[in-house]
Amino acid sequence: MTHDRMSVLTAMMAQGVIPVFYHPDPQVCIEVIQACANGGAPCIEFTNRGDFAAHVFLDIARHFASADPRVVMGVGSIVDAPTAGLYIANGAKFVVGPVLNAEVARVCNRRMIPYSPGCGSASEISDAQELGCEIVKVFPGSQVGGPDFVKAVLGPMPWTRIMPTGGVDPDEASLKAWFGAGIVAAGMGSKLITQAMLDARDWAGIEAKVRDTVQLIQDIRKTT
Repeated sequence: MTHDRMSVLTAMMAQGVIPVFYHPDPQVCIEVIQACANGGAPCIEFTNRGDFAAHVFLDIARHFASADPRVVMGVGSIVDAPTAGLYIANGAKFVVGPVLNAEVARVCNRRMIPYSPGCGSASEISDAQELGCEIVKVFPGSQVGGPDFVKAVLGPMPWTRIMPTGGVDPDEASLKAWFGAGIVAAGMGSKLITQAMLDARDWAGIEAKVRDTVQLIQDIRKTT
């Protein structure tokens, strides 16, 4: 199964929620990511945090390439081009960052990898689009201005595709506000994959939570 730029972007928007996750134990990561995929969210943002995170990522990407090719492994918290290149070499199919970096955009474009940089203003969003970014990450979502910021940007720039991270909760009120404002997807970390679930090794609970969130987004899209 190939995961080219167009199919990855389409998959990210279709599932609506991008689980954001990191754990130093590859086996825990495999269990969580498999649960997310089974719940309808096979596009995963693995955050580049902690020592040897890239090695953990490589182990996971290798596993899913054969065990479940539906899984699309992306990487987050990328702020420089060398790190982006390392993860792309290790199998990353999309790259996300908290900031906009032109060198990262060039590396990703050269390999036709989607890049979603963190933007906090209309000018940053426009700069990202000029660099070829189809989906921009609004970060930190609630601090930048929440759904009202999204609405304000989409007024003069209706072609913009926004994926906030930070401040989006997996409940109906939060998702209605954000998707009603016009986002195409949202990144969710500890609100979706809770520490309590991880501590309990509740993989079935994570799968159910992801499935419910994906379904809720689909239902909200039908009415907005």
